[in-house]
Amino acid sequence: MPGLLTQTGNRTARPAKRTPGLLRALVLVLLTASLCFSSACLFDGGGGSPSIPDKNTLRLVDAGPATLDPALSQDITSHTYVIQVFSGLVALDDAMNVVGDIAETWETSNDGRTFIFHLRNDARFHDGTKITAVDFKYSWERACNPDTGSATAPVYLKDIVGAAEVLAGAKDSIEGVTVMDEHTLRVVIDAPKAYFLAKLTYPVAFVVDRDNVESSRDWWREPNGSGPFKIKHWETDELLLLQRNDLYYGNLAKLDYVAFLLWGGASMQMYERDEIDVTYVSLYDLERVLDPSNPLHEQLQISPELSLTYVGFNCTAPPFDDSRVRQAFAHAVDRNRIVSQLLRDAVEPTKSILPPGMPGYTGQIAGLAYDLDKAKELLAAAGYPGGAGLPPLVFACPGQGGEVPAWIIWILWDWEQELNVNIEINQIESDAYFYNLEEQRGDFFYYGWVADYPDPEDFLDILFRSGSPDNEGGYSNAGVDALLEQAAVEQDMAVRFQLYREAEQIIVSDAACVPLWTGINYLLVKPYVEGFSLNALGLPSLAQVSIVE
Repeated sequence: MPGLLTQTGNRTARPAKRTPGLLRALVLVLLTASLCFSSACLFDGGGGSPSIPDKNTLRLVDAGPATLDPALSQDITSHTYVIQVFSGLVALDDAMNVVGDIAETWETSNDGRTFIFHLRNDARFHDGTKITAVDFKYSWERACNPDTGSATAPVYLKDIVGAAEVLAGAKDSIEGVTVMDEHTLRVVIDAPKAYFLAKLTYPVAFVVDRDNVESSRDWWREPNGSGPFKIKHWETDELLLLQRNDLYYGNLAKLDYVAFLLWGGASMQMYERDEIDVTYVSLYDLERVLDPSNPLHEQLQISPELSLTYVGFNCTAPPFDDSRVRQAFAHAVDRNRIVSQLLRDAVEPTKSILPPGMPGYTGQIAGLAYDLDKAKELLAAAGYPGGAGLPPLVFACPGQGGEVPAWIIWILWDWEQELNVNIEINQIESDAYFYNLEEQRGDFFYYGWVADYPDPEDFLDILFRSGSPDNEGGYSNAGVDALLEQAAVEQDMAVRFQLYREAEQIIVSDAACVPLWTGINYLLVKPYVEGFSLNALGLPSLAQVSIVE
C-alpha cells in the first residue's frame, strides 16, 4: 500500500499506498501549520464545532481519509479508518498470521485452489442486518466492476477464477465465487498461491452492505459497516468521531469513542498541551524525544515497519527507458549521508527492495552503491556524456504550498550538480498523490510502499511485474516476470524465496527504482493509554486500546 511523504520513512500510500512513519508525521506538520482555525473549539464546542466526549475517548489528530469505501481505499491514512469500520473474511493478527474474522473456519482443497469459508452466525452490519455469503459475493463483484473504479481489485482479487472477466467488463458475476448457503462461501483461484489468503485481508476484500452502497453516491460518508467502530459524526476538516459498535461479533472495543481531530493544529504541540493522546514524532522533535533525560522519552514507542521509500522512474520513455541512465542516477545517490545528516538515522538505509523482517529477506542483495565515477561512465555509455543531450526532467512528489522535504531537495541538487541535468519539481496535493500519480508522474517520482501482508510477492510482484496496476514506472523485464510467475505457484517455501531473491537481484541491478530506506515509526503515547501500538504494516488496532482513569 502506498505511503504518504513524512519525514523519514514509510501506508501513506497502497498503496499500500502509504506514507512511511516519519514522512507521515512531516505531512501532518506541513498540512496543519497552514490552517488558521483553532483546535480549541473542537474541545469546548465553541465556534459551532461539535464537542468531544470527556470519558473513555481516545483523541488523535489526522488529515482524514480520502475515502471510506473499501474498494477505493489505497492509502494508509484511509486504511486506518477503514479497518476500524469494516471487516472481511480473514485478518492478520499481531504476529502477521492470517486468522479468521467473519470467516470462523475454512478448508483448502488438496490442490490448493479451492477454499470453503464458513461464516460466523453472529456477524452483523452496524444496523443489525445479518452478514451472509451473498454479501461477500456482492462486495467482491462490485469491487471488480469497472464502474466502481477500484485500483486495488485488479491486484488483490485477480487470482479468483473469473475476476479478470468482471474487471474487463465482460461479465457481471465472478465464476470462482459461489454461495453454497447463507453461511458458506466457495472460492476457486486460478493456481495454488501461498499468499492468496493474506490478500483477502486487504480492504478491497471487505464486506459492504448493498442497500447502503446503493443509497447514494457518497454512501461511504455514512457507512453501514461491520467493524468494531461505527461513524458517529464526521465534519470535514474538523472532526471524525468513531463510536464503539456494540453489535460487533468479536471482542468489543474497550473505548467508547475515538476522536480524530482533522487538521486541528500542530500535533506535537497539541500532544504537549494534553489535547491529544498519541502523536507521530517528526524529525523536528525526534532528537529531544530520544534523549533519556527528556520526560517525553518514557512515552516513546519505536516500531520497525515493513516499508520502503524509493525513487521510481518512468521506464516507458526516454531517458529512463535505458537501464544505464537509471543505473547512473542510482549510483549518484548518497543515501547513507542523507539518512545520517538529514534524517538523523531515524530510518534504515537500503539498496534493496524487501525490508528487514519480511519473509525471504536475507540482506544479501547486491545493490548499486554511491559511486559518482560509475554514474558518469554509465551516462556517457548511454549517449549523454557529461549530461549533454539529457532533456529537462520532471520529478513528482506530494506536498502542499511549495514545501518540499530537505532530503528530496538534496537528492535532486546532487543529480543536477553531478550529472549536469535540469530538474523541475511537480508537487501534487498530498491526499491525492497516489490517486493521481499515473497521470502526473513525470520522468521520475517519490514513492512509499508499506506491506499489505508479509510476503515478498507484495513488493516484488505488485510493484515490478509487467502490467501490474501498482507498477507506477512501467518497468518490464521478461526474466523478472518469469521468476515471479514461478514463485507465485511454488509450494516449497525455500525454493519460492530463492526465486524471489533472484527476481529482486535483477530488479535492483536493472535500477527499476532507487531504493532509499526502510521505515521506522516513532510515536508518543500518553501513560494513561494502554494497548496502542502500530503493527508491522503501520496500522493501529484501536479496538484493543483502553484509557486508564
